[in-house]
Amino acid sequence: MLLELSPDQELFRETTARYLREQVPPAELRRLRDDPAGFDAEYWRRGADLGWTSLLVGEAHGGGSISGDGLVDLTLVAHEIGRHAAPGPFGPTNVVAAALSHASGSRGSDTFAPVLAELMAGTATAAWCYAEPRPNDRLGAVTLEVRVDEGAGEVVVNGVKRPVESAARAAHLLVTGRTGAGLTQVLVPAGTPGVSIAPMQTVDLTRRFDVVTFDEVRVAADRVVGEIGAADASADAASAVDRQLQLAVVIANAEGVGAMQAAFEMTVEWAFDRHSFGRPLASYQALKHRFADMKAWLEASHAVADAAAAAVGAGAPEAAELVSAAKAFIGDHGSELLHDCVQIHGGIGVTFEHDLHLFLRRHTVDRALHGTPAEHRRRLADIVERRADAA
Repeated sequence: MLLELSPDQELFRETTARYLREQVPPAELRRLRDDPAGFDAEYWRRGADLGWTSLLVGEAHGGGSISGDGLVDLTLVAHEIGRHAAPGPFGPTNVVAAALSHASGSRGSDTFAPVLAELMAGTATAAWCYAEPRPNDRLGAVTLEVRVDEGAGEVVVNGVKRPVESAARAAHLLVTGRTGAGLTQVLVPAGTPGVSIAPMQTVDLTRRFDVVTFDEVRVAADRVVGEIGAADASADAASAVDRQLQLAVVIANAEGVGAMQAAFEMTVEWAFDRHSFGRPLASYQALKHRFADMKAWLEASHAVADAAAAAVGAGAPEAAELVSAAKAFIGDHGSELLHDCVQIHGGIGVTFEHDLHLFLRRHTVDRALHGTPAEHRRRLADIVERRADAA
């Protein structure tokens, strides 16, 4: 990150970096490849003790920030997680915690206080069930049905969500669905009858994704997060979902930039250490030009990720625009940077024994989550068009 950190923020970042270096070195990441969960429960609990899961939770519910902007503080952790290709459901747990904290504050209810306490303590994790399978896999498409059964005082959930990060390990599922013309969100305990979870394949060694099917799943009406989305009362739920998407993208962007930074530093070191015809690889003009391009992409990725995080944290009008611009830029140029790193390493760069692929895998998955670069460019075009119409 290019942010000028306060002493408290720098201590927070360094503490996280040191913890990750000790707990999840590359050898441990390789070992976790065959672990069904992808991470150790005690590792996650201790990470929560460091503050990983409380920064987007309001002080009234036991959360709080370091700098006054919890999202910016959170990106410091996300950057280090990407830089170490670290495991754990960091993004979805924080998105769900933020959603529950916001909903509790909006309606002055403590319904979700026990869940928030579990998430902040690291004794439970949560998954956000938002994306859907084809043909409804376009960013923002929601077709899962949330039906209200007023006689029973329940809501009924029907549909399929995929991919859902760490659903199999999660204790709580935040489900985004549709009621009539509006959106409704429901917090579903993972063990509720009618919920089935099937694993998916992923290139990331430590993150797990699942298909979650809801078949006439019934939960009490007080498990609705925010408003029930009737056609004339969907603004609250729709705005909440949009805010959650922005948070998820900001976190993924910070992780992606962290992976880019690690791969770039590794490749520069390799180019100076590796000699050809009696001189370092880094001394050849062609490689200097490639490194210059990569450095420009990396610095620009830092800058746009930081700008998007600050805008979302402050609730700025340009937040949606900056989030999509960051996602598109980091997704495209990050992939180009990481593939250049692999090529510069030569044959060793494509071996499983080398660490470089850990960061390529992490960035590749982050690039596809929460909308591809092409989808976010379309969102940017829509924003520009609406602005022109308004003018």
